[in-house]
Amino acid sequence: MPVIYLDNNATTRLDDRVLTAMLPFFTEQYANAVSSHLFGLTIKEAVENAQQQIADLIGARPTEIIFTSGATESINFAIKGLGNNSRKHIVAVTTEHKAVLDTCPYMEKDGFTVTYLTVNKNGLIDLDELKANITDDTLLVCIMLANNETGVIQPITEVVNIAHTKGALLLCDATQAVGKIPVNVKNLGIDLMPFSAHKFYGPKGVGGLFVSSKISKLLSPQIHGGGQQRNLRSGTLNVTGIIGLGKASEIALTDMQDDVLRIRDLRNSLEKELLKIKGSSINGDTDSRLPNTTNICFPGVNSEKLIIGLQNIAVSSGSACSAVTTEPSHVLKAMGLSDADALASIRFSLGRFTTAEEIETAISKVTELVVKMRQQVI
Repeated sequence: MPVIYLDNNATTRLDDRVLTAMLPFFTEQYANAVSSHLFGLTIKEAVENAQQQIADLIGARPTEIIFTSGATESINFAIKGLGNNSRKHIVAVTTEHKAVLDTCPYMEKDGFTVTYLTVNKNGLIDLDELKANITDDTLLVCIMLANNETGVIQPITEVVNIAHTKGALLLCDATQAVGKIPVNVKNLGIDLMPFSAHKFYGPKGVGGLFVSSKISKLLSPQIHGGGQQRNLRSGTLNVTGIIGLGKASEIALTDMQDDVLRIRDLRNSLEKELLKIKGSSINGDTDSRLPNTTNICFPGVNSEKLIIGLQNIAVSSGSACSAVTTEPSHVLKAMGLSDADALASIRFSLGRFTTAEEIETAISKVTELVVKMRQQVI
């Protein structure tokens, strides 16, 4: 049976146009981007072009893009790289990605204190709680733009204003937003922003960190060696990956509006029909969220058994980085769901290659299987 892939928040299929752009850099244009000969200078030019493509997508300067292996490294780089500053307080949200939540305890061992903000039942932060918890010692506020499990979008403009008023910086994890919805770092006022190519039809193993030129001197390198990327992140550049990231950015910039409209319509159709299943409900805010994501609770149904039973339909019970555990989602728990309801919830994340026919099949199979599983419990 052909796979019906509805797990695009975990990773996306490589766009054929991205693959075409990458292929020559595997076999023909293979020189090191920092070599001084003509062959190397040609590669350097291609890398700089990709850097410009990414900058155009997020409203940054090319020099503000640092290439990494992906968002997890970028988040670690951003948080740990600020460790030498005099301020020693971090504010984070309980629904952040584990890359943030697992790095914060590491910083506590290095003398930092961390305050964790709560969210309401819709997954949104309380701006008054944020104001109350930023102090004169606060160095960094970590709040993601769009949640990977629910798609909920936080009010980043307001967050930035609050943080900057107190002299704090904002690390905004935009891994799920970049390439899916318009993201402009200058308009939003973001200081640091990680992202990954594989979340928007680029290759795995490459991503970046936007570092505002205003604060770049505050950041200490975490990888030392050859002095690449202005000494901020040493190591031979992943040229093929960078070319793919650049091409994916270029495509996102031109195709985004059409993608958003089509994908949102498909998501809404899926959601409308699945909510006809008795007792089902949406987890998270339905007004401020990504156009491709819906997280639905089917009370009385074990999500892991449902995923297995769907066979050729790929969906998720939470973050891909937490898929190896059977624990209830920390995001859904933070929103007030019981363990039982969190473990009965499924994330559907659509993408550029999702079709209407696939959605119809998914609706039919999910509905049939949920009803069957509930009858078996009875």
